[in-house]
Amino acid sequence: MDHIPYRPERLTLLECEARGEAALARNDRRRSVRFFSDEPVPRRLVELAIQSASTAPSGAHKQPWTFVAVQRPELKARIREAAEAEERAFYEGRAPDDWLADLAPLGTDWRKPFLETAPWLVVLFAQKYGLDTDGRKVKHYYVSESVGIAAGLFIATLHEMGLCTLTHTPSPMGFLTDVLGRPANERPYILFPVGFAADDATVPALNRKPLEAVAEFLE
Repeated sequence: MDHIPYRPERLTLLECEARGEAALARNDRRRSVRFFSDEPVPRRLVELAIQSASTAPSGAHKQPWTFVAVQRPELKARIREAAEAEERAFYEGRAPDDWLADLAPLGTDWRKPFLETAPWLVVLFAQKYGLDTDGRKVKHYYVSESVGIAAGLFIATLHEMGLCTLTHTPSPMGFLTDVLGRPANERPYILFPVGFAADDATVPALNRKPLEAVAEFLE
């Protein structure tokens, strides 16, 4: 692979800090949303978020992800039905008591109406391995790490555009492979409802951990 020059913009330290403070302020306003408007979202906005996510670094630059963007009402209805079946089994049987206790303050349950209300459902699939033009397996590296970074950039870009989402991970998620007809080398990673927040949307009044609780500096 050829290499090309890379000359990123060099800022003063004051400019670096100012941009960091601004990014922190924007990101700190981001919240997971469960109450969506049914207002249409142009496909181009979803495309931009996916393209931005795909700038993520990945093991050996294999880019082991596939984003499947769903707008068809009949597919969204099937996804909701299957997701709620798994979620109901979780809340009413599979979940241990301590997990349910931790979820209780968030006010969540097995009902997921946002899966039909949000104008888009974007399912992120992790490619366990690739396929070449002859259908032979191509090894992928650090798949979970690579796809996780792409997911973070996808969320950040949606927020930057004023859109909202939620990292929905019903367990198990194999039904997404079936409903969306995905190949055997992919596994569902996260289901993102995407849209604008409803006018009457609410979110839990949570607090994020302070810096000293999440970082240690060895200077």
